[in-house]
Amino acid sequence: MGMKCKEIMDKLEELSPVSYACSWDNVGLLLGDKEKEVKKILVTLDVTDDVIDQAIRLGVDMILSHHPMIFKGVRKVTADDFTGRRILKMAQHGICYYASHTNFDVMGMADAAADELALSNREVLQITFEDEIAKEGFGRIGELPETLSLADAAQYVKQVFGIDRVKVFGNLDEEVKRVAISPGSGKSMIQDAIKSNVEVLITGDIDHHDGLDAVLQGLSIIDAGHFGLEKIFVPFMEQYLRREVPEMKVYRARQNCPFEVL
Repeated sequence: MGMKCKEIMDKLEELSPVSYACSWDNVGLLLGDKEKEVKKILVTLDVTDDVIDQAIRLGVDMILSHHPMIFKGVRKVTADDFTGRRILKMAQHGICYYASHTNFDVMGMADAAADELALSNREVLQITFEDEIAKEGFGRIGELPETLSLADAAQYVKQVFGIDRVKVFGNLDEEVKRVAISPGSGKSMIQDAIKSNVEVLITGDIDHHDGLDAVLQGLSIIDAGHFGLEKIFVPFMEQYLRREVPEMKVYRARQNCPFEVL
């Protein structure tokens, strides 16, 4: 027995309301009929050709991704470009497609990443929403379970997130305890981390100049990669869906880091 797509959407939006998404983002049901009956769901970080083929082989009715496949305005849907081909392929196989992106970053990813690091005394790194009850936003600040050298903190991040390598800006012998973590692309979080007096920012997609400039301002950086940190979306959402809709068959997409370092 399945549920209607719109009922699955309600469960997803209980966790991560679309109102928390950035204005530039594209989240929610991006393809399909919300009245469709859903019995099988595939969870993935990105929607690639291979992921769509996996969905077809598994016979799923719905794909849930973190990064939106349909992002910029689409003026036509044809087989002449890769986005059009993917949309057509999913539509031809009756697959609904839902993306939970910056709304999940705020209401889901930030605390999940902090949980992985066992951070205590948490605060929001970059506040995007505030009322009389709560402050919400991107990333979390907190304290590691113990004081570590920057080198050992980097090893801890590798171990916790199952990453082969990280890029570190800063003095490897420096002791760190108060850290910030912001999965995804963290360039825009650097100034927030500096103002919050954290010793290291754990994030992804930090380029040469931003890394150097951060260190000059007293902030070390552990760049664990965009994929390296955000891949936690898949097991997190798998567990959430299994708990909230136990009658549903939930599958994890097989997806590896999209590049190799040789």
